[in-house]
Amino acid sequence: MHPQIDAMRCIGCGSCIRVCPEGDVLGLIEGKVALIHAAKCVGHALCAEECPVGAITMALALPGRNADLPVLSESLETSVNGLYIAGELGGIGLIKNAVNQGIRAVEHLASQLPSDRTGDFDIIVVGAGPAGLAAALTAKKHQLSAKILEQGDIGGTILQYPRRKIVMTSPVELPIYGNLKFFETSKESLLETWIQIIEKTKLTISTNEKVVDITKSKTGFKVRTTAASYSAAGVVLALGRRGTPRKLGVPGEQLSKVMYRLIEAETYQNTDLLVVGGGDSAVEAAIGLAAQGTNRVTLSYRKGEFSRIKERNSKHLEEAIRRKQISVILSSEIQEIREQNVLLKTPHGNVEIPNEYVFIFAGGELPYEFLRKVGIAFHSAQLQ
Repeated sequence: MHPQIDAMRCIGCGSCIRVCPEGDVLGLIEGKVALIHAAKCVGHALCAEECPVGAITMALALPGRNADLPVLSESLETSVNGLYIAGELGGIGLIKNAVNQGIRAVEHLASQLPSDRTGDFDIIVVGAGPAGLAAALTAKKHQLSAKILEQGDIGGTILQYPRRKIVMTSPVELPIYGNLKFFETSKESLLETWIQIIEKTKLTISTNEKVVDITKSKTGFKVRTTAASYSAAGVVLALGRRGTPRKLGVPGEQLSKVMYRLIEAETYQNTDLLVVGGGDSAVEAAIGLAAQGTNRVTLSYRKGEFSRIKERNSKHLEEAIRRKQISVILSSEIQEIREQNVLLKTPHGNVEIPNEYVFIFAGGELPYEFLRKVGIAFHSAQLQ
């Protein structure tokens, strides 16, 4: 999500700039607001809410950057009638936005359901993260039967966060349950809240049950999982985008010392660690490992600067570098991972650094094959 600004309507009051949590995403140029650091925008949408003249709208992606996103209607319906996408899979990663999308998808779906529908459930929701829970709660509000299918545990993408990582969000209202009034919370507190919501509202949910196929039928959909098959009039996909970690394909990446997420930062003490990546996940992992005090942390990024991380993470990283808690090697790439060290290619030649563990944060691979099999169209005609 990125802001699109109507310069004819903008009055240059600057209210949108002041409310942006990420800092200098927006700026004033010749008396009009302009998008100056698009890569830093993470889609809070507070700017659009704050604008007194409605000059800002939120777009799913900037031109040229949406080739890997599914084609969705304003109601979040895919090219397959009755099949919707909400949350991170559609390009929305923030909790508030994911919740709002889950609500929007089911509000529209509920209005389209036939009165003579048959099946095991009215709606099947795939994914138990924020978008999935919001979708199921909206179904319950409309007195529709819904089942959530989750391939892992409750929480979805939140489970991938490092332990006690602060989740930055904003207040949001959930159907049936009510308001969630927090701006910052821990991963554990947020997961505890999800469980309380499920227990209080008596949602029907199956965990550790992966959806392997969805087929269209005369009366709706057949959803096949690793454990059973279900029928429903409509389906909401609230999957995460990270799913399968993207690998670098370098020698030694198969070693057990290589990992693609950080769960318990405090378990690493007095250790040589390499974190690879230039996004928020990589920076947060490096900061978390450095915070243990005894680790020697190196952060490697293939580009010359960190241009797409949150303002808060940028400040924390600068402070860690100043305190010599993290060593950053920009414009560098792994050449080989070895048992006791790692070989990095840098502009000044290859550098060998001692290493016991490598954490790779190169993003995840969108489940193209699954979505293509289901029949969902993408903005790009050819999937890479």
